[in-house]
Amino acid sequence: MAKKPNTAFVCNDCGADYRKWQGQCGECGAWNTLSEVRLGAVANTGSRRSVGFAGAADGSVKTLKDIALDEVPRIATGTRELDLVLGGGLVPGSCILIGGEPGAGKSTLLLQTLCELARSRPTLYVTGEESPQQVAMRAQRLGLPTDQVQIMAETSVETVCATAQAMKPSILVVDSIQVMNLEDITSAPGSVSQVRESAAMLVRFAKQSNTVLLLVGHVTKDGSLAGPKVLEHMIDCSLMLEGSQDSHFRTLRSHKNRFGAVNELGVFAMTEKGLREVANPSAIFLQRGEEVSSGSAVMVIWEGTRPLLVELQALVDDSHLGNPRRVTVGLDHNRLAMLLAVLHRHGGLMVGDQDVFVNVVGGVKVVETSADLALLLAVISSFRNRPIPRDWVIFGEVGLAGEIRPVPNGQERLREAAKHGFKRAIVPAANAPRQGIPGMEVVPVKKVADAIAAVDQ
Repeated sequence: MAKKPNTAFVCNDCGADYRKWQGQCGECGAWNTLSEVRLGAVANTGSRRSVGFAGAADGSVKTLKDIALDEVPRIATGTRELDLVLGGGLVPGSCILIGGEPGAGKSTLLLQTLCELARSRPTLYVTGEESPQQVAMRAQRLGLPTDQVQIMAETSVETVCATAQAMKPSILVVDSIQVMNLEDITSAPGSVSQVRESAAMLVRFAKQSNTVLLLVGHVTKDGSLAGPKVLEHMIDCSLMLEGSQDSHFRTLRSHKNRFGAVNELGVFAMTEKGLREVANPSAIFLQRGEEVSSGSAVMVIWEGTRPLLVELQALVDDSHLGNPRRVTVGLDHNRLAMLLAVLHRHGGLMVGDQDVFVNVVGGVKVVETSADLALLLAVISSFRNRPIPRDWVIFGEVGLAGEIRPVPNGQERLREAAKHGFKRAIVPAANAPRQGIPGMEVVPVKKVADAIAAVDQ
């Protein structure tokens, strides 16, 4: 009797594996995410020594002091925003995964970057979802130089690695990892086993040949990267290109970066000539009308290594329902409910019977706590129908006891606001500068009541 091949069931969300199928993953709690994977399906792709990273299987043991620390030169992409998110440029031998919604501009961004880099170094563009004619038509429409870019249409990982081994490109783009497949794995392209093993083989090739590998990844319905969670652990850098369909602005955010800062943000504008970098993102997000209405406040958030000025809007209205609505766009819904409770307890303002709607203008997602104070003052402004002056800027974290806590990089935030013409800033007392900011009045506050009093002046 033929021996049954060994199989395992892997969770698509967290990468946990089980011997038998079950409805719920015991590690992450997700339902119906286990997929069958064949074990040992790529055993004939090479010995363990041949598939290891360069220098990882020589058996030598060294101390950290003996390892050479020669700085690896970075490769500039020609796009300042992309270099900022990457931490200064491309690192030879690194593996970068770029994800995003369909139509966000992933292929366009990589095609622009590759056409620019092809002028000075060999490159290879592997397309698995489009034909070479379609890629050439896009490059012609965008007005890109195409005389040096090498392209091939292939979905076999073995063929891609063999071709790249012969051509020896410095930059290798694979669009996309979900359509790549290995001949020794019987499952369909896009399955857990195909994505995991295909990415592993491409990453091994990039490390051994010191090639920059750029992978395009799809996203699921909830916006996370599709495929097994182990895919994010294999790569060196994970980028997410975000943007709404009704806006021509795109944000490129770094979620993982072994060679730079995490949560860096690059801003691009989608034009008829492709993605163009936005040199001053704060000016884009601060495009306000001539007359400022109530409920609008400008805050300074910190994205990676730079400050960013963003407008926050709040609308407080009478609720006609038994359970008032709390709606947030770009902010945490639970944090809004907590801050409204703090406002009632320590600010003396009751909005429990009101519908509260909060929106961050420009589609920016704010994850840090420096927006707390601006959110509270915007709610108060809308509730009282008293606009906040357009030359005011606000930031600070609000605690449950009603205290205003300091936030990191307060000096840099104030300088960025002063550069854009803001005359007054309401900030935590611990963030108040000792020397002051030229042309700006800084109002330090310690309690929520102090902030409300500063607005009423």
